[in-house]
Amino acid sequence: WVRLVESGGGSVDSGESLTLSCGGSGYTEFPYFMAWFRQAPGKEREGVAALYTGAGTTFYAHSVKGRFSISQDKLKNTLYLQMEALKSEDTGMYYCAAISTLSTAIETLRTPLGPLNPGRYDVWGQGTQVTVSS
Repeated sequence: WVRLVESGGGSVDSGESLTLSCGGSGYTEFPYFMAWFRQAPGKEREGVAALYTGAGTTFYAHSVKGRFSISQDKLKNTLYLQMEALKSEDTGMYYCAAISTLSTAIETLRTPLGPLNPGRYDVWGQGTQVTVSS
């Protein structure tokens, strides 16, 4: 039973920084992909950043490139999202997710926008709220 728990959300002012953490447990082996998604009220869930855990390859949404950084600590089973220069449009519920099956991971690698597609992820956390005031 794979479980993901996010933490680190909060309320900040525009321009400030925040780091989210996602602790994982119950793995038989480390997920192939891990990612952060966000969902603002009335909007669809969107991919923010993803990490191909084997090679350490990262993928970012255009809107956060240069401001957000995704990283992992396999020893701690933890995924991070360092967010800098936050904007009001970054406000939303942030979710951690993982791809735990090899076949889905291979298919995701073959698709240009696959790593940021929420439909490819089979394990999800409960989310942590980030609110940025302008």
